[in-house]
Amino acid sequence: MHYPSLLALTNDRNGAATKGPVALVLIEDEVDVARTLHHHAKAGFAQIIAFCAPTLTFPTGLPENVSRVDHDVSSAGTLQTIINAMIKARPDCWLYYCYNAEYVFYPFCEHRSVGEMLGFMQEERRDVVLTYVVDLYAKDLAAHPTGVDPDGAYFDKSGYYALARQDKDGAAIERQVDVFGGLRWRFEEHIARDRQRTDRVAFLRAQPGLEMLPDRSFNMAEYNTYSCPWHNNLSAAVASFRTAKALRRNPGSRAVIHTFHWPQSEPFNWQSRQLLDLGLMEPGQWF
Repeated sequence: MHYPSLLALTNDRNGAATKGPVALVLIEDEVDVARTLHHHAKAGFAQIIAFCAPTLTFPTGLPENVSRVDHDVSSAGTLQTIINAMIKARPDCWLYYCYNAEYVFYPFCEHRSVGEMLGFMQEERRDVVLTYVVDLYAKDLAAHPTGVDPDGAYFDKSGYYALARQDKDGAAIERQVDVFGGLRWRFEEHIARDRQRTDRVAFLRAQPGLEMLPDRSFNMAEYNTYSCPWHNNLSAAVASFRTAKALRRNPGSRAVIHTFHWPQSEPFNWQSRQLLDLGLMEPGQWF
């Protein structure tokens, strides 16, 4: 399905009948678009909606549940516009968002669908799944000048930390943290301060009155928490080349960063067990 606008998508009553989960993929460029969409189709999303510029060359041979929406994803506030429109259009539906060259992983994803995982979260009375963005990058930037090498991807196996999120008076907010690490930590001088965090509420269950705010948090406090009050919940990860792409695209950082590789780099094997073993996501009570 090809929609000419976000409004056409949200007005489609047939599409609204999809119970979900629905993946919203913002396509910023033509890097690894097909692989991104196929990865999320394999995870078991009921519908995958790709938002991209009308001029972008869209791949062919995609699964039937992939739709395209013509939308300027480079404009300010685009993510909030899309998320808030979809929250209103798909009440009670699980939504997930990412960008191209990003790939979701959750505990045991090789054997269980994303729908099974979200069904378990509903049984735990949770309407969000906190995810952590794990920066991927090419080892050899001369051979891969965009910083993207899916077949030879590396990531940081250490260097991640969390700080308690504070309110305007400096008091810690219950069950909320700001997480840092990866390329955004090692090259923070090239990253805007409000873009340095690696925590992301990528999975959310839509409900009336819910809104994403400009800082990508939500107006309902519980949607910003990492777990419920009574026990730990599972978390997920988004393996992402997005930061590597940005650092290589920006002339200032490109001129001074000649490699992303360092002693704590490890080859990424595209398996959930690797992320679980390093504590980059947690199974909670799920097994």
